[in-house]
Amino acid sequence: MAQVVRAALVQATWTGDTESMIAKHEAHAREAARRGAGIIGFQEVFNAPYFCQVQDPEHYRWAEAVPDGPTVRRMSELARETGMVVVVPVFEIEAPGHYYNTAAVIDADGSYLGKYRKHHIPQVKGFWEKFYFRPGNAGWPVFDTAAGKVGVYICYDRHFPEGWRQLGLEGAQLVYNPSATSRGLSAHLWQLEQPAAAVANEYFVAAINRVGREEYGDNDFYGTSYFVDPRGRFVGDVASDKDEELLVRDLDFGLIDTVRQQWAFYRDRRPDAYQGLVRP
Repeated sequence: MAQVVRAALVQATWTGDTESMIAKHEAHAREAARRGAGIIGFQEVFNAPYFCQVQDPEHYRWAEAVPDGPTVRRMSELARETGMVVVVPVFEIEAPGHYYNTAAVIDADGSYLGKYRKHHIPQVKGFWEKFYFRPGNAGWPVFDTAAGKVGVYICYDRHFPEGWRQLGLEGAQLVYNPSATSRGLSAHLWQLEQPAAAVANEYFVAAINRVGREEYGDNDFYGTSYFVDPRGRFVGDVASDKDEELLVRDLDFGLIDTVRQQWAFYRDRRPDAYQGLVRP
């Protein structure tokens, strides 16, 4: 497997309906593939508005099965067509009353590899997610894809270091962090937390944020999506804070070994001393 992986992400404005939103992401994916990308990831619940700005049961209508729902099936076809790995965040229904904030991971041949379910669920003004989602119960999978070993951590998860570390221990080389975060709430953390996680766990992170305002609330999603390397450095420019954008970047996975040998954080871990971290 090549050490340099060309990776892509999309930060998008809401179109007003699912069909046009999916079509827009398909167009971005085809452009990324034309530019040589081997993997692409989309923002949190990419095929819907960020409906969690309100608490209203009408929004359960956005939920669908994973992997057998229409969006994941369509994204599998897209992956097969483009030859790219695709990270697909959607609102998942498992059974009546069992809903999750989920990302499916599809390999470059269109095969479904598995899902990550968001563990940490916020419930604050403008982010009423506990109204909709159960906490994730599918662990911290790392997927062995055509583009390398890929993990997912969703939005609010990023404030919790434990999952970042678990993904590193499971061998992640690249972690996609699809998000929907608003200007003024935690914007000052956006360019701190993911670079810090990349350094602490010595892998690449793709941080994706929505951009623009949507009809269900006052949240101003500020984009500024980016890739960051295991030294905490941005790979290329950060995306716009106002406009939709496709980022395509070359990630040198050889840097992971270099940094792990130089900084040796995994060597010097002390799991024998960490029991207090799991006390209720």
